[in-house]
Amino acid sequence: MKKLVKFFSRRRSWSLPYVIFMAIFVVMPLVLIMIYAFQSKDGSFSMENFQRFINQPEAANTFIYSIGIALITTIICLVLGYPAAYILSRLPISTARLVVMLFILPMWINVLVRTLATVALFDFLRLPLGEGALIFGMVYNFLPFMIYPIYNVLQKMDGSLIEAAEDLGATPRQVFTRVVFPLSSPGIVSGIMMVFMPTISTFAIAELLTMNNIKLFGTTIQENINNGMWHYGAALSLIMLIIIGITTLFTDSSEDGANEGLI
Repeated sequence: MKKLVKFFSRRRSWSLPYVIFMAIFVVMPLVLIMIYAFQSKDGSFSMENFQRFINQPEAANTFIYSIGIALITTIICLVLGYPAAYILSRLPISTARLVVMLFILPMWINVLVRTLATVALFDFLRLPLGEGALIFGMVYNFLPFMIYPIYNVLQKMDGSLIEAAEDLGATPRQVFTRVVFPLSSPGIVSGIMMVFMPTISTFAIAELLTMNNIKLFGTTIQENINNGMWHYGAALSLIMLIIIGITTLFTDSSEDGANEGLI
């Protein structure tokens, strides 16, 4: 009993449940994906799954198309989200918190319900479902993930830096381009990652808003796994994880460069 009390009296011991959770639900699935990706149907080591991806233009084209949709969605969310976050940061805190809550409120509803509501809206307006509806649905679902990180950074920004720039004769445009925007780069990077990563891997939104006429890379992975093609589906998942990892490295390096430029 004393050993048990002593064990839980250490701070690092309280991290044990999180370590176990990460090992079971994060590390093990990633390990299984890597094992299946480099195996053939008979269980031997093989690169045929990756060769199949390269040799089949349909999967490669779907992958490129998904990146394009993710980039368009991310750019639109950034163009719409940054001005909204900037305006919110200028409002009184009580008003800003209320408006932010209104932005976040739809996130309490399941993404499938929100997407079905978007389908009903397009049907009511007699607008066709397709690529336009897909991008609209993506922006609608992921725009709050762009606004909140940027707003969070802008709201915590030291106002004395802006006052110092104004005292040195900087115009409002120069204050924004040389002070506000560079200092908000961590929020921009976080918003880009929170929009780009789920957009490139989603499949339910594309299926509902295009009547399954447009396939994204997540849809291809889902279809292969549902059809029992675990090895090829794992290889596609690993390719997507590698691309997302490379994107994360680039965004981290760009954020460090922006911070160094302010020093």
